[in-house]
Amino acid sequence: MSDRGGADAPFLEMVGIAKHYGGVHALQDVDFACRRHSIHAVLGENGAGKSTLIKIAAGVVRPDAGTMRLAGEEVRFATPPEAMRQGIVCVFQELSLVPDLSVADNIFITQPPGKWGFIDRRRQRRRAEALLARVGCEDIDPLERARNLPLSRRQLVELATALARDPKVLILDEATSALTARDVDAVFRILRELRDEGLAILYISHRMTEIEAIADTCSVFRNGRHIETFPQADRSRDEIVHMMIGREISQVYPPKPAAATNGTPSLEIENLTWQDRLRDISLTAAPGEIVGLGGLDGQGQRELLLALFGALRGVRGTVRIDGRRARIGSPAQAKSTRNGIAMIPEDRKTEGLMLPMSVRENLTIAGLSKMMRHVVIDPRREGARVDELVERLNIRVGNVRDAVASLSGGNQQKVVIAKWLVTEARILLLMDPTRGIDVGTKQELYGLMRQLADEGATILFYTSDYDELVGMCDRVFILYQGAVQHVFAGAEISERNIVRASLNLSLEDVSEDAAG
Repeated sequence: MSDRGGADAPFLEMVGIAKHYGGVHALQDVDFACRRHSIHAVLGENGAGKSTLIKIAAGVVRPDAGTMRLAGEEVRFATPPEAMRQGIVCVFQELSLVPDLSVADNIFITQPPGKWGFIDRRRQRRRAEALLARVGCEDIDPLERARNLPLSRRQLVELATALARDPKVLILDEATSALTARDVDAVFRILRELRDEGLAILYISHRMTEIEAIADTCSVFRNGRHIETFPQADRSRDEIVHMMIGREISQVYPPKPAAATNGTPSLEIENLTWQDRLRDISLTAAPGEIVGLGGLDGQGQRELLLALFGALRGVRGTVRIDGRRARIGSPAQAKSTRNGIAMIPEDRKTEGLMLPMSVRENLTIAGLSKMMRHVVIDPRREGARVDELVERLNIRVGNVRDAVASLSGGNQQKVVIAKWLVTEARILLLMDPTRGIDVGTKQELYGLMRQLADEGATILFYTSDYDELVGMCDRVFILYQGAVQHVFAGAEISERNIVRASLNLSLEDVSEDAAG
């Protein structure tokens, strides 16, 4: 394919693109173009049409109307491999790695290096090592199974897989959402190098700090329409957010209670230990309290929540719920009426939802026993509960019988949360629940969290976003190398204190008396 035009000519151009799902218009008469030597951010709320746009570009979805041109020539892609052969490669937030294959096999799954009709394993390993080094993962053994890697490393392997396909247009859809700050810096360095080498890069992220740091150009979408394209430096953050949601956001976080809750703890943890990842963790949380788990990624926060949900074997220590010692040897025991624990997992696609099943089925699966009449499900009771949840969480869905996979990421996350509300759980474990969702949906979830706390729920909230810890939490426990390093409450909860404690740096004039 020829590469007509100079650097200012559109390389990927979409004209009059439309796509609808039933009565929902995902895209309406959209014109969009991106250029080589540019990092082009695509912004908008979940459901604004961003993901549909890039899926059309990548051959995952066929448009109902419109044309697409690549380097000036009209193209139509029926499948992702067709798009990849033309140089359009995607790194999606939803991981595509095959868990039981090695890292090297995943990287070259579509085009393994061959020799005499067989896969050249030695050459494949060398090439995998070079690609892993380029994305800052020299420490990953190419022969390691993908399932054994933490989520942040799997996302970087996805990027290495994309680079192995020699892209001309590289699309990243929330591909940094699970990465540490250090990993994000490494990815940004790579993207700038690729841009300078002539790639056209489409970058989707809900983190405005990332957009400001990496994007050359921005396009804003809202309700399936292209609102505006502009140089990134030409609009303030507030102006961009206003374009995205079509309304002002007067307050991101709901107000905290005037005084931190100091009632009888509903959850008490003493000397919780697991392998070398959790070391003698002790904390308490009371009804109505949002307790944050902070620190650098990988310091034991996820393992702590998994241990409390009964998902880890060999956990030592004591857990008390409402003053009595609790036995939590499995998730079934954790979510029992006696213990009343629910967990919102980190990866909604693989751990929180059954994607081929309907929205209705996903909403009710965790609490079917509460909708039974005798030994069968009462359809009327089930339908009323579903309607109540859809309204309460403002889940945007055409029909509750549609597959949950058809919803936007933010609405999928609402379904994950809603299904646990059916169980009437008293202790909620939230594992980075706002990862990869837009600012408007985040604000809705913040309000829901505070509402649930006000109604008496106890919330343990792990987030990789320090600003969320400051804005949402009544107390914050900072973990470092599997142990509680510091505890902050009230005015002590500041980004400065959280960052310094996370890095295990000394703190001046910071009290540690807030530990419950």
